[in-house]
Amino acid sequence: MLDVTVSGKGATDGATDAPARMRRSVPAGPLALLLAAGLLAALTAAVAWGSTSIPPGEVWSVVWRRLTGHAPRPGTNDLIVWQLRLPRALLAALVGAGLGLVGTAMQALVRNPLADPYFLGVSNGASLGAVAAIVLGLGTGGALGLGLSGAAFAGALATFALVWAVARRGGGFAPLRLVLAGVAIGQFLSGFTSYLVLQAGDEQQTHSVLFWLMGSLSGASWPLLAAPAVAVPAVLLLLQARARGLNALLMGDETAAGLGIDVVRLRRELFAVTSLLTGVLVAVSGAIAFVALMVPHVCRLVVGGDHRRLLPVSALFGALLLVVVDLVCRTAMEAQELPVGVVTSLIGAPALLYLLDRRLGSGS
Repeated sequence: MLDVTVSGKGATDGATDAPARMRRSVPAGPLALLLAAGLLAALTAAVAWGSTSIPPGEVWSVVWRRLTGHAPRPGTNDLIVWQLRLPRALLAALVGAGLGLVGTAMQALVRNPLADPYFLGVSNGASLGAVAAIVLGLGTGGALGLGLSGAAFAGALATFALVWAVARRGGGFAPLRLVLAGVAIGQFLSGFTSYLVLQAGDEQQTHSVLFWLMGSLSGASWPLLAAPAVAVPAVLLLLQARARGLNALLMGDETAAGLGIDVVRLRRELFAVTSLLTGVLVAVSGAIAFVALMVPHVCRLVVGGDHRRLLPVSALFGALLLVVVDLVCRTAMEAQELPVGVVTSLIGAPALLYLLDRRLGSGS
């Protein structure tokens, strides 16, 4: 079996403009260990810091006692750590890891470094499905058996299929057309989502949904962790098994087919997997912009374009990034909490401009 790796600039078909020496500068194994250690430290800080600060040693003591089945100590620290902050910190890590994986897979799928669920309209479609489920009372199962995650997945899959069909009109494939179609369709769906929100009869529900649409992890709980805790590792394993095919896709469909890749089947799998994971993530956190766009770029600059290394590093870096961002959102203001999407947009927009400037400046 041929081994397909991505190491040269031309092989990535525009996926990155980093020089080859930079791609080989940091081994993926030590970097992954460093990111894992950073993630553990960030999770500890996220649980320890807040309106009531708890020493890190006490945080780990509470977690250890809970995991080993010991009775919780009296006081509020156990409640704060186990019931409030730890589920939220873990949810931030899972959502960040999932967004890193989705962005990496989408950029290979469409051979466009600007591809992510937000720019391709997939997040908007998932948001529309989730909001429709909430407004119509389907969020807990309801008619047709559609829960929140199921409705978000259906919206994400339908949107991705529509964007792809528009981009493929005429039989060709233009990455720029794909992005423009995604932006246009996403904005249309966003307007329709806003209309549905305004139809909600409960003013408090309307406010909560609007806050959630900007990206929020404030509703985190142990039951809410179940779906992403299953989906994110499963998608990572599946994508890791398809790393050779993802590498080949970056070289073009004809080259990939010549290397023995069933391009049509692989694209269908990636469509379903990325839409499923996007739906799950949007259902638990709302639409968080720019993370799926930034994370693959940053990781690609460090470890290169080979998806065997890129996928796990992107998952770890995405998890670390969102845990830190959510901690900032909780602690930056005393009176209120910032939506996660606000902070990621403040970070991501300048990062996107920088990446565009690099690409235009290099003529790629």
